[in-house]
Formats: sequence, structure tokens, C-alpha cells
Amino acid sequence: MALRLVAEFDLRKDVLAWLRAQRAAAAGAGARGGGPGAGGARRGAGPAGRRAGSPRVPRGSAAGRAARGNHPTYGSRPTPVPSREGVLENNYESLRVLNVERNGNIIYTYKDDKGNVFFGLYDCQTRQNEHLYTFEKDLKVVSCSVNSERTLLAASLVQSTKEGRKNEFEPGSKCLTLLVEIHPINNVKVLKAVDGYIWVQFTYPHVKSHPLPENHLLLISEEKYIEQFRIQLIQEEGNRVVIKHSGHLPRERIAEDFVWAQWDMSEQRLYYVDPKKSMSILKCIQFYADGKFNLMFEAPLDISVSDSEFNLVNFGCDDLQDQEKLSEHLKLHVFTNHTGSLCLCYSPKFDSWEEITYSVFYFHKGQSKTFTVALEHVGSHVRKGITFLNFDYYVAVYLPGHFFHLLNIQHPDLICHSLFLTGNNEVIDMLPHSPLQPMSGSLVLDQCSGRLYRALLNQSYLLQSLWNTQLDCEKMAVLHCLLSCGQDPRFQEAKIIQWISENISACHSFDLIQEFLIAASYWSIYPETSNMDKLLPYSSVSSWETEIPGISLVTEEIALPLMKVHSFKGYWEKLYANLEYAKYSKPHLHYHNSMVRREWHSLISEEKTGKRRSMVFVRNILDNAIKVISNLEARNLEPRLIPLLQEDDKHQRLLMGLMVFELKDHLLRHLLGVEKKKIEQMVLHYISKLLDLTCQILEANWRKHDLHPLVLHFNRRASAAELAVFHIMTRILEATSSLFLPLPPGFHTLHTILGVHCLPLHNLLHYIDNGVLLLTETAVTKLMKDLDNTEKNEKLKFSIIVRLPPLFGQKICRLWDHPMSSNIISRNHVKLLLQNYKRQPQSSMINKSASSVEFLPLNYFIEILTDIESSNQALYAFEGQDNVDAKFVEEAALKHTTMLLGL
Repeated sequence: MALRLVAEFDLRKDVLAWLRAQRAAAAGAGARGGGPGAGGARRGAGPAGRRAGSPRVPRGSAAGRAARGNHPTYGSRPTPVPSREGVLENNYESLRVLNVERNGNIIYTYKDDKGNVFFGLYDCQTRQNEHLYTFEKDLKVVSCSVNSERTLLAASLVQSTKEGRKNEFEPGSKCLTLLVEIHPINNVKVLKAVDGYIWVQFTYPHVKSHPLPENHLLLISEEKYIEQFRIQLIQEEGNRVVIKHSGHLPRERIAEDFVWAQWDMSEQRLYYVDPKKSMSILKCIQFYADGKFNLMFEAPLDISVSDSEFNLVNFGCDDLQDQEKLSEHLKLHVFTNHTGSLCLCYSPKFDSWEEITYSVFYFHKGQSKTFTVALEHVGSHVRKGITFLNFDYYVAVYLPGHFFHLLNIQHPDLICHSLFLTGNNEVIDMLPHSPLQPMSGSLVLDQCSGRLYRALLNQSYLLQSLWNTQLDCEKMAVLHCLLSCGQDPRFQEAKIIQWISENISACHSFDLIQEFLIAASYWSIYPETSNMDKLLPYSSVSSWETEIPGISLVTEEIALPLMKVHSFKGYWEKLYANLEYAKYSKPHLHYHNSMVRREWHSLISEEKTGKRRSMVFVRNILDNAIKVISNLEARNLEPRLIPLLQEDDKHQRLLMGLMVFELKDHLLRHLLGVEKKKIEQMVLHYISKLLDLTCQILEANWRKHDLHPLVLHFNRRASAAELAVFHIMTRILEATSSLFLPLPPGFHTLHTILGVHCLPLHNLLHYIDNGVLLLTETAVTKLMKDLDNTEKNEKLKFSIIVRLPPLFGQKICRLWDHPMSSNIISRNHVKLLLQNYKRQPQSSMINKSASSVEFLPLNYFIEILTDIESSNQALYAFEGQDNVDAKFVEEAALKHTTMLLGL
């Protein structure tokens, strides 16, 4: 299935066994005469366990007196873990998770047969359980939190009904919010005694060196306000930690008149919606270790939120009965990640069960997308409601039994980068039908089973879906998902290359090789800086017009969040940069190779004409190429199967070096504040990755078809395997040429050799004339030396030589001892001598030597050449022409004429 849930905690497995052991120990102590309470309520399972004293309401506080007037004393005696056999099994339904704190510790509760409320903590690091506290009264727990030092327990409780039913309220029943000293157990302070729900949450600063002298507790009221209590602690003799000035705890109002709030435990942020007359406002408050907090931003929301609604997210764990009513309320959830993204997912109340609508506000991009999904089969379990899950670069939208959508929040512009699985997919039915509560990060809680999962994308399923899916949009989405979220990039790339090799022509909407090269190179350096998605192309596709089956989509521009502070660090600095880009940089800043194309063609043209700009510039460009190849070789220590990167392909080296030069200049202009050395390393890494991916594709196909190094020789016939590899190389060349990307030196040589093997002569020449096959010096030299002079091979050699540039062809002709080669050399020699020749008056008599052939036009021509050679040695003495003169031209002409006449 697309979603893989890895259990981090199982209430039954990780808690139940410990409770049974504690119950057995208590029963054993009672049998020895200690009585049921002899052992006391122990606070821990380890050696630090202490006797639990009797909790009491402080006598000096008005709140305490009021509480004692309305309620009996709580915790009037130490209570051991229940000892009656079967009680736990019979009351297992009361065992549930209450909260997951920032450090991963899990608070849970259950009731014994007398209705006493037991609070326990599971330490995710040590994997041990700890008894925190027991309230000796039949109460319902609304919310609970423990501070990071485990010295204070905050709990909000209400009385159960007279009928004993749980999770319901008596009209007018009181909700008590208590603060308990539990190190060791000392006093109980009443923070609130009100008619309505109260939720509690300790803030968790990242401070590990020493305990903080002050704790901070958030109280969230159903009356739509949030307060922060400042709790100072002192340590007395015997390591007793008590509240200082417990009679008066300073507090301050954080927010009020809100209708929805979400607590981000991992980042210590509070999001809430303030309903205004014209438009609701999303606000965010950042909390710090010293208890200070800042309003970070305000963002207008074009959604319908009623003043009468009230909904909290991640303030503890939702009650089971509340889960059943999820579909009756709107759902909001905010997701962020380390790149500075800010998304709000919104699902309104369902008016119809035939189709469902939800929206995603990409605040970091300045746009929103509203998706409407038609439901094919409506069953009872649809009323569980939509679940939104966070996967770093993705947000999953999941409706049990119906659909699973994976939305790309980094690149929402193209809908084909998001994956949409429908109810027809059997994978959907494999996902849990019970509602999942998203916690901080990728943690999700299944409240029904009491399991805490880490939600991961199933890489095996995604790889399999590459082979099974028929839609181009799904192939595109899965490809990007694998490259961005894969834990082992090298393994993922190898699997994708295998799929590409088997399905090279399977996609009609985009080029598979292009998309793979661009996307994989992009994701290889994306984590190094958060602005890469603005500066580098992440897809070869610029637009996508094809509709997604079963999905209708409306995209709108939205107002950007207004930042309320002016000093940014960490996430806020990245979010601010994203907002500035969305605000001012509408034209795309993506790098493209147009400048490289122009420069490269200019250098090649200068080379052909013999004119060359500053050699220092060319030397620097070639030095850049050397760095790229060195970086590439350092990345792959294993020997290569095919001879790539071994020859001096000057044209490809120029292309590599120019790309380094232009890309580095592009990033330096736009990546402000990043060191020049780091940018240079990123550029080398990016271009090396491009070349390495090309090498990987070739080697994978070489290995797949079991080709032997003898392929590089001409004295054998081509096989079907060679033809398949030649076809793949042609597709690679086509993909890289349109994007003007460099190829590893040696690519064109291998491609040409395979072309000579696999193609008839007329097809081979057609490929050469149209630039599909590029004639490198290595390939042509090998062809001239390895092929004998049969009639077929002579025709091939001559056809190749006449297509070479003059200087290159002149050099190659010397490797072929043949009249045709001599004729070509002679032609080039004559052309050089006569290019500046001015006709001079000549005598009518022709001087004849004794050995002259009676062929007057040739004799006259040779005399002219001899005269030029003798009068201007500078034109004659050019490189490689030591044995070429008028006499050589005469002999070559006669041999060629004889050959043509068949004499």
C-alpha cells in the first residue's frame, strides 16, 4: 500500500504487560500480609521508584476551598495498581492515550474497578513505564500534560454521569483543572473550576543542560481564550520539587475569541483562526524557552468558519466519541517543513456523500487549490471524515476506503507532480478505516487501537506502481515522489533506470529520460539550500493540460501572510524568503542552458575558423571540466563496464566547463548569503550527477544485455543486444540535445561504433548528416585502422572522410593508405595553395621533363603548383604536409584517374 505505518507505540503491547506485572507484584505483597496498599503507588518501574504520598488540595487558596466545597478530596490514600484478576481486561476500554509530548513520551490513563483514574507515562527512549498519579474518584479525563522534568502534572477532569457512562457530561457539571506536584507527590492546586472544557499543555523548550527554574503551562478554554501560566519551582531537601508562591501563579492572555486552534508540539507553535466579519484570519504564535512569545504572522482565509464552532487540533488526543463526529465539522490542519513551506488543509462540512471537496492553501507559493472528488461507492465508513497527514515534501489527503491523494507541496504548480489514488485501487482498502489523528511531524495516532505510528511512504509500492500504472500523470508523480523521499537514492535510481529501460517509449506526455535526469539531479542538491526550487529546474515539463481522472481542480491566487516580526531565524527566515519570492519574483528564475548554447557554438565556430579568443578563458573552461570529471570519478569507486570518461572529447569538455561557469554565475547572483565555495561545490555536484546518471543508464543496459568489450571491434556482426543499446543511446542523445546537457566523454565514440555495427550504410550516413551520430577523432581513427580495404569498407571510409571538417579529415586521411585517401590529401593541399593565388602571365611554352606524362592540362596545373611552392614556402610548410608537394599531387591524380577508368 502507498502508506506504510510503522508502530512506534502499542498501548496493549507496551503498557498492558507492565500493568499486569505491577498487579501481580501488588497481589503478591497483599498475600504476604502487606495489604492491598502496602506497596504504595510507585512512580517508576526503575530503581528510582518512590512511595506516592497523599495528594491534597492546598488549604491556603480560595480555589482550593471552593474545590473542597464541591468535591471530595482527591487522592486521599496511596493507591496501588489494581490487583483483582480480570479487572484490567474488563476495563480495557478505559485504557487510552491522553497526550504525546515533544520528547516523544506518551501519557495514558485507565480506570480501575472502583473508578479511580490512573495516569501513566511511557518513556519512548528507555521503553519503560512510569506511574505518575492516581485520582481516587470516578472522573473523566479531558486533557493532561506533564512537564519535561516530570515534576508537575496538569490535568483537566470532569465528573462522570450517575449512570456510570463515560465520555459524557452532566448538565452544569464542573470541570476542574488541577496542577499536581509529583516529585514526589505533594500538593494539588486547582487552576480552574469552570462550566466547560479546559485543555492543558506544557510548553517544552529545547534545554537539556539543566532544569528550568520556570515552567509554562497553556490553558485552552471552551470559552475561546488561551492563557499561559508561569510556574516557578524550587528544590527542597530530599530532592522535593515544589511550586514557589503556589498561591499566586502569574498568567497572561495569549489569544481570545478564536474558533479553531492547533498546537505544533515539535516546533512549539500555536496556530489559531480569528473569525472576522469579512474574512477569517489565521494567526501563529511562536513560543520560546524563556516563556516569551511572538505573533509571527497573520494570513487572511477565504473559508466559511462560524463563530459558534469550536475545534482543537493536537491538544492531547481526541475522545472516541468525538472521532465519530469528525465528518460533521470542518477540518483545518496546518503543515510546515524545514524548507519554509506553510500549508493549510481545509475540509468543509460534507453536504453530500457523492462528492467531497477539500482545499489546500499553499501560503509559501501564494496560491490555493480546491479539489473535488467524486465518490464511487458510498458506505457507512465514509463518515469517518478526511485525514490530512504530513510527509515533509508532501501532504496526504486520506479518506478511508475511498481515496488517497499525495499532494506535492514543494512544487504544486504542476498537478502531475501529485499522486491521486482512487477507491478502485485495492491499495486503498488496505489502509486503516479507523480515523488517524496526525500528531507532530510524521506521527499519527490510531485512537481506536491505541497505536502510535510513524507514517512513511511505501517505497516498494511506489516502485511497483511505476510498472503497473497506465497514466502518464501517475508515472510522473511516482517518479518525483521516489526521488524526493527515497531513503537510499542510489538504490531508487537503479530501480527507476531499470523501469525506464523497459518502458522507454511508454510515456507520451513527457520524455522519461529528460525527466529523470532533471529531477534526480535537482533532488540530489535540493536539501543543501531551501531556495533551489526557485533557481533550478525540477522538471522537464513546463505545463500540464491533461485532466486527472475523477478530480476537478480550481487554482486561485491568495493573499500572502503578513509577517508581524522583523527578525527571523531558522524556519521563519526560510518562510520569509519564500514569501518575498512569491511577492516580487513572478518571472521564473530557473536556470536554463541558452547562454551555454550560445557560448559553446561560438567556441566551436572559432575553432573551425582558426580564430580563438583568450586562451586563458578556454583554459579556465577546460579546468572546470576537469573538476567535474574528478568529482564524478570520486563518486563512483567501482570500475566502469564501458569506456566512458577515458578520452579527451574536447567538445563535451567545453560544454561541461561552460555549464559550470554559467550555473555558478546564476547561483551567485541569486543565492545571497551562501559562501562562494559552497556554491561551487553544489554546481560541481549537480553537473557530476547529470553525467553520472547518464553513465548509470548506459551501464545498466550494457549489463542487462550482457554485452562484451569485443563490441568495440569492427570484425564482427551486430547483435540484437547491440541494436537495443544503440537505440537507448540514441534516446539519451535526443533527450540531452534538446536540453543542451553535456554527455560523458566517450559517449559519442561508443555511439558511433555501435552505429557502424548496427546500421546499413545509407542509414548510418543519414544519422551522421542529421547530427545524430557525431564523428569523434577516436571513433574515426579506430574505424580507419581496424577496417580492411574491402570494397564495402572502402566505400564506408570514403563516405566518412568526406564528411569530416578539412583539418580533421586531412589528419585522418594519413591513416588510410589508399588512392582515395591520397586524392583527398591532394585536393586539400591544392585548395590551400590556391586560396590566395593570383594568376601571373605565363610563357606559351611548357617545360617538359624527361619523365613527364603527355597530359597537357595536368602538366600545366602541376607547373603552376611547383611555381607557387618554390616562390612561397610559407604556404607550403603547414603541419603534417612534409610529404605532400606538386609531385605527390600529380601521382595521386594519375592513380585516381586510372582507378576511375578501370585501367
